Amino acid sequence: MCAYIDPIETNTKFVILMHPKEFKKVKNNTGFFTHLSLSNSELFIGVDFSEHKRINEIIDTHESYVLYPSEDALNLSSHNPHAQNASAKKLAIFIIDSTWACTKKMMYESSNLKELQHMSFTTQKISQYQIKEQPQSNYLSTIESTLVVLEELVRWRVEAVEEKKMQGFLRPFFKMIEYQQALISNSLSNKVRFKLTSYHKFL
Repeated sequence: MCAYIDPIETNTKFVILMHPKEFKKVKNNTGFFTHLSLSNSELFIGVDFSEHKRINEIIDTHESYVLYPSEDALNLSSHNPHAQNASAKKLAIFIIDSTWACTKKMMYESSNLKELQHMSFTTQKISQYQIKEQPQSNYLSTIESTLVVLEELVRWRVEAVEEKKMQGFLRPFFKMIEYQQALISNSLSNKVRFKLTSYHKFL
């Protein structure tokens, strides 16, 4: 899928926090795609990041948010993050790549993440992750959520990303889905051929 990735330059630092289960499950998940698609991003794997030196450095040197829906979250769809940022620090957004249950555990165990202000957004988009069923229809994958964040940052003029770049952001995601669908289709076809062959041999 790497051939379909065209990295985007941003002033905002994106930090992808991946649960070990996601890391062990598959190496081409949307968390990895998100990291590879953003030049100013870092990816870390773990559950408790409380004493993580690099993550704490980022928190100390940036105006940091964690993308996590809550009642007190800064909603990017209605609020400019720069208006909340009274310091001269650059923006950093932490994005957790995990299941909802594991995400809550990571937030609970990481004392440094618990101290960060939450960030959210409002969107009518429906996930295009056709080979994976989302818990609810309005849930988005990591890379889809990141694109919404990018779109909002551009709208608030926090970022200046070309429209062409934005349009290509999900390309590796869509190509991965196409690839997986082709594998599933071939597997089903092979099973049908095997059954037919076995049936004819029996006759």
